[in-house]
Amino acid sequence: MHTPELTLTPDAISAAAHTLTSRRLSGQVGAALPAACRPLTLHDAWAVQNAVTQELAQRTGEQVVGWKCGLPGADTWVLAPLYASTLSRADALGASPSACPVWTQQGQVKVEPELAFVLGHALPPRAQPYGVDEVRAAVASVHLALELIDNRYDDSVPLQFADRLADGLVNQGLWLGPAVDLAQGCAAQTLDIEVHADGQPLLSQHGVHPAGEPLAPLCWLAEFLRQQGQGLQAGQVVITGSYAGAPWVPVGPRLRVRFAPLGEVVLRFQDRPRG
Repeated sequence: MHTPELTLTPDAISAAAHTLTSRRLSGQVGAALPAACRPLTLHDAWAVQNAVTQELAQRTGEQVVGWKCGLPGADTWVLAPLYASTLSRADALGASPSACPVWTQQGQVKVEPELAFVLGHALPPRAQPYGVDEVRAAVASVHLALELIDNRYDDSVPLQFADRLADGLVNQGLWLGPAVDLAQGCAAQTLDIEVHADGQPLLSQHGVHPAGEPLAPLCWLAEFLRQQGQGLQAGQVVITGSYAGAPWVPVGPRLRVRFAPLGEVVLRFQDRPRG
């Protein structure tokens, strides 16, 4: 039996999750889900997204190590889990110890320059809402980061927001860079983003956080997950929006991404074969 907010049955949710899980594991893309199991509402999409996480855990032992999120709209919830197997970390000097593997398209990958907030203590489910000060106090460190983007649907397929929410909002992983000043990171409404590949300039943009306050989406996420009986765990990483859209960058060259005035990251990507 399903709740009034859902249009999908449990079997349909399971079928949708199985297809999206298989695509996520293989890197393959495909058409929109069949009508019988295609999510139509935010509640449908949220149920499918959770079912994908459960199936990944069953098939591979995958764990949720964080979230991407943004402020919601009138008919959008902006959140998706970040998985342990897709989290790459920089070394202490800010350089990747090895090339970061990514699904690519024609030798390129989309990235989103973001700040990542690492929680020092949990924000578990409870009866009373979380205040802004409580959420701020839970943040132990702020890091430069690149969200890694990939689509499990064919780019020519017309999609609704529920389709994308069910599939994790085009996230394929996160590259977590060095920590920056905590107070500056939490207050960084604007950052000047520069991208160079082997010394050649690719992007120079005065970046503005899409929510204004970079911690605002984290506050929304903590409250949303509290209401869902899930909560946030100590050590989890949360990204809250790109300062420069989702530019394509080449795979192979040495990349330098500057987040002025906070710092910069240096890394390389390598192609991860699909299938």
